[in-house]
Amino acid sequence: MNNPSPSILLIYTGGTIGMIENPETGALENFHWEQFQQHVPELKRFNFHIDSIMFGPPIDSSDMEPKYWVRIAQIISKEYDRYDGFVILHGTDTMAFTASALSFMLENLGKPVIFTGSQLPIGQLRTDGKENLLTSIEIAAAKTADGQPMVPEVCIFFENKLLRGNRTTKINAEGFNAFRSYNLPALAKAGIHIKYDTHLIRRPDPTRPFCPHYLMDSNILILTLFPGMRREIIDGILQQQGIKAVILQTFGSGNAPQKPWLFDRLRELDRQGVILVNVTQCSTGTVEMGRYETGLQLLQAGAINGYDSTMESVVTKLMFLLGHGYSKERIIELMNTDIAGEITLTE
Repeated sequence: MNNPSPSILLIYTGGTIGMIENPETGALENFHWEQFQQHVPELKRFNFHIDSIMFGPPIDSSDMEPKYWVRIAQIISKEYDRYDGFVILHGTDTMAFTASALSFMLENLGKPVIFTGSQLPIGQLRTDGKENLLTSIEIAAAKTADGQPMVPEVCIFFENKLLRGNRTTKINAEGFNAFRSYNLPALAKAGIHIKYDTHLIRRPDPTRPFCPHYLMDSNILILTLFPGMRREIIDGILQQQGIKAVILQTFGSGNAPQKPWLFDRLRELDRQGVILVNVTQCSTGTVEMGRYETGLQLLQAGAINGYDSTMESVVTKLMFLLGHGYSKERIIELMNTDIAGEITLTE
């Protein structure tokens, strides 16, 4: 008996990949699936069933926010049993935030959710969008020898590399190599063949169901430390009402200037129940607060370890945990837990 053709749902949220040039006016117009198929006739060569859903109106990447993450999660949840995989077309500027958020919102995911986009519109001659789209669809449909999804994760595919969504950040505004995963190797590389690094790919717990979540709380603040920062300015920022978590972007392995007023302010926030998370400004490496005195003082002020998280991942993980109304102790416990492959924990 032949296996049925894979079914893929394409979700267009917005972004450059779906912009098609009007041949008469030269203006860029938003995605329409029928017109899109004309520009990518190779889609017909797949022996797949491909459906599409379009956000109306499309959302510019810069305008992406939690309510749209919830909409994507709801679409995937509603259509989960009907499709073998999902490909999400998204603008590149905030793609890593959305992919990170979905990695937490789609608990025990058992099917591929592949984000992709492009630096040039799909209708332009040298577009990178065509290859990104076709390979993303192929990955979303890929099965193991025993018929299981090859990559049951939220990922980003861009310029020949499949990267875990919550390990990825945008690093290039011009080049086709727009994304990088500094602290985890690519899950797959596409050349003549797509080569998967199977030992890196996460698998769902077969004893538990897929469980989508829709609660997010964005009452967080990012404070980037820099030489010469002024007390009165930092105090003004940290005294804002409603802050539930502060992400400290620190130096090196998690270090901060030895300014007593800064640590006093952080201790005060900690006493008020605000979550403090220490992440490094460095692209590669991890936070080790016990390594130097300047990091140890942050630990003593109540800051918890952000390990080797990307900023996109720590922001969305906090939004996810705060949205569920967990206690401070429970949030700290889960921030120190690898929920969706987002951090590297050392023994």
